[in-house]
Amino acid sequence: MIGTRRRLLIPDAVVKVMVGFGDPVRVRDSADPTLCFSGVCLASGARTTSAIGEHTGLIHGVTILLTPLAAYRLFGVPMSEWAQLSVPPEDLRPSPWADLPARLAHVSDWGRRFALLDHVLRQALDTGPAVSPEVAWAWHRIRTTGGRIRVEELAARTGWSRRHLERRFRAQIGLTPKGTAQVMRLQAALSGKEAGATWADAAAQAGYHDQPHFDRVFKAMTGRTPSAFSAYRSGASLHDAQDFVPGQVTSAMLRHPN
Repeated sequence: MIGTRRRLLIPDAVVKVMVGFGDPVRVRDSADPTLCFSGVCLASGARTTSAIGEHTGLIHGVTILLTPLAAYRLFGVPMSEWAQLSVPPEDLRPSPWADLPARLAHVSDWGRRFALLDHVLRQALDTGPAVSPEVAWAWHRIRTTGGRIRVEELAARTGWSRRHLERRFRAQIGLTPKGTAQVMRLQAALSGKEAGATWADAAAQAGYHDQPHFDRVFKAMTGRTPSAFSAYRSGASLHDAQDFVPGQVTSAMLRHPN
């Protein structure tokens, strides 16, 4: 019998939709264990704090990685309503998510499954709500600057007030501009560390004031110190896929109970 496996899921501003065909998985908030979600299919919104994914047995299915803007178009539900949460995708939008797992499971090979998935997602995108050009621009600027841009500058460039930008941004991204920038800066520091920098250098390159400041933010967002996170990453088996998103540091296997 395969025991429970745990993976620390780092904030990465990516919406993940898991469509499973077998045993359920659990996702719980690492800061608040009472927030626990379980299911064969789960849609996980953007987060500013880490979660822990758990499963017992084998996982069989497909995980769809989306930008928050694409998820907003696919589900047609304000992203702020399910940020920091993992919910059954059919609870957000019954069609096409309610019958999608069965349709995919009945297809005999992965090539046809992906073709069906592409068709279904394209239809959902075409019928979803439009994305605000101002929000899309602000999202792109936060990403391309690695989170090193002031919200006041974003608001001025869009011609909106800060409050209006934050309200529209949360509806279509799920997080505030400031929260999204914090996630991008965390990712920049993690990428620097993975590239061989020391934690101090990686933090400085990502725009943190000093090492204590970075340590506090890192622990608040991940529930772990930087050194503990490094130990989890380096201690994982080569057979364990580390990350969901190419080019981003998104997870670490946990080898013992929390």
